Amino acid sequence: MALSWSAKEHKNTNQPAAATGLKRPRNDVGNKVAVVLGAQWGDEGKGKVVDLLATQADFVCRCQGGNNAGHTVVVDGKEYDFHLLPSGIINPKSISLIGNGVVIHLPGLFEEGDKNEKKGLKGWEKRLIVSDRAHLVFDFHQVIDGLQETERQAQEGKNIGTTKKGIGPAYSSKASRTGLRVCDLLGDIKDFSSKFKNLVRQYQSMYPSLTVDVEDQLKKLKEYGERLRPMVRDGVYYMYEALHGSPKKILVEGANAALLDIDFGTYPFVTSSNCTVGGACTGLGIPPLNIGDVFGVAKAYTTRVGIGAFPTEQLNAVGELLQTRGHEVGVTTGRKRRCGWLDLVIVRYAHMINGFTAIALTKLDILDVLEEIKVGIAYKLHGKRIPHFPANMDVLQKVEVEYETFPGWKTDTSAARKWGDLPVKAQNYIRFIENHIGVPIKWVGVGKSRECMIQMF
Repeated sequence: MALSWSAKEHKNTNQPAAATGLKRPRNDVGNKVAVVLGAQWGDEGKGKVVDLLATQADFVCRCQGGNNAGHTVVVDGKEYDFHLLPSGIINPKSISLIGNGVVIHLPGLFEEGDKNEKKGLKGWEKRLIVSDRAHLVFDFHQVIDGLQETERQAQEGKNIGTTKKGIGPAYSSKASRTGLRVCDLLGDIKDFSSKFKNLVRQYQSMYPSLTVDVEDQLKKLKEYGERLRPMVRDGVYYMYEALHGSPKKILVEGANAALLDIDFGTYPFVTSSNCTVGGACTGLGIPPLNIGDVFGVAKAYTTRVGIGAFPTEQLNAVGELLQTRGHEVGVTTGRKRRCGWLDLVIVRYAHMINGFTAIALTKLDILDVLEEIKVGIAYKLHGKRIPHFPANMDVLQKVEVEYETFPGWKTDTSAARKWGDLPVKAQNYIRFIENHIGVPIKWVGVGKSRECMIQMF
């Protein structure tokens, strides 16, 4: 029997829903979701793009990662740092949702909220919804993260360069089916306590030096759970109602970036979640049919935190200048970011995976003082161009970068507010990027605040 892909051609020979007493699910597509994703190694300025879009959004959602992410948003001269909270939490008219794909460190969540509240973020607990299926990061996960990094350094002479926030170990617990979720914490506390103790014992058998004050931890977790309870919902049903209710603007904020994706990134120097577009579906329960615009965010140059191959890295005065002018220090870790020329090979690769409908190009103003600017357009191996982004990191370490060189515009662009305000040489640089990756550039960033994002169309 031939399979039919058309719903119109399919004849249902079963009883109608009315006869069985079942309510037929809605079959309308519903609201479309806009997704903002990093197109490099993270730190591209996604928070600023989300903040810009969130001013009009009804829902702003996080779908993966944990407090290893760091998004800085500047509003009315105030600088907010977000790690677990969606950047849209600033908008008093929108709901922020932490989805099932996120791993949550409860002490970190409340510390972050309270810290930003002192800066002027009011009523954030009333605007935050947390999925009951989200996994929990415990303090001992963070200790284990550090122990694993030390172990890697001792055994292999190098580590991965994690944030030591316990994200990898928490996702490991999830994958090994021993993890604990928000719904467990808010359920029978005796069952939760038993599972928590088992998980601690499991890790202590692997790491004998690990000490955990189990009773103290359980007491604190119970307190955090009660504070969290009013925010918790069944994430699947909540998302479904948001998609299929009245017209809503729904925004998904990706954490980390394409080159840090567990499947598609520069493995093993990656994060532990899917930070490409598929993560929006699995991390929130959104059907692919509901994905609308996918906005990629890329800096006008390239940065990377931690170790791993970085073909366009500039270990020279240019790299130092980009690091200094760009204030390239990790929001979460405080580590200096490695800096180099814009690598269009990785941005095109990110586009292959995510299917960007438009790009936000940030921090163009950092290039204002340069005499000349280079852009990586291809990789060569043994003198020949390679048509793909290498999976093998040993290969990526050996590639030679083919550059296109542009004259610098040597003009301050930070006051530019429209396309025509930009110097012609800067316009040529932007158009080259756009044409090379085959995706229109919708925004160009020339500073920290909302007003510094030039909208092109």
